[in-house]
Amino acid sequence: MQVLRESEYYAAQSQVMTSLVRGIGYTIAVLMGIGAIFGAVLTMYTAVATRTREIATLRALGFNPGPVIISVLAEALVLAAIGGLTGGAVAYVAFNGYQTSTMNFQNFSQVAFAFSVTRSLLVQGLSYALLMGVVGGLMPAIRAARLPIASALREL
Repeated sequence: MQVLRESEYYAAQSQVMTSLVRGIGYTIAVLMGIGAIFGAVLTMYTAVATRTREIATLRALGFNPGPVIISVLAEALVLAAIGGLTGGAVAYVAFNGYQTSTMNFQNFSQVAFAFSVTRSLLVQGLSYALLMGVVGGLMPAIRAARLPIASALREL
């Protein structure tokens, strides 16, 4: 015999299902994060390409490559923050308190659970979005800093 609180008993009964849901969730988050990084890279390369002349003008006026890199990364971080905050708000509205049930394959009983979008999950999601913004903006920022000034000023 073992004496347990009811909450501890049900937590132990649903441990496998909890691990499965978390594992699938983190796997999906990583895969979507990789896709978001590619999206950020393409967006920032487009931003750099459309501002080639402006970047070259700044460089010709005496700006070093460092401020150019910082400005492109700052833009990527602002876009990532907007995306992360929007995603967090949508997740909170759509899933906070959402209840569902599924089959527990340990003992073939039905397990009901509710999603809870906590402050720590929102901070974790925003941190993940900002990390994707930095990773996605780094290569375009370096390209912007390395633009040859003379040829970039001639581009249309």
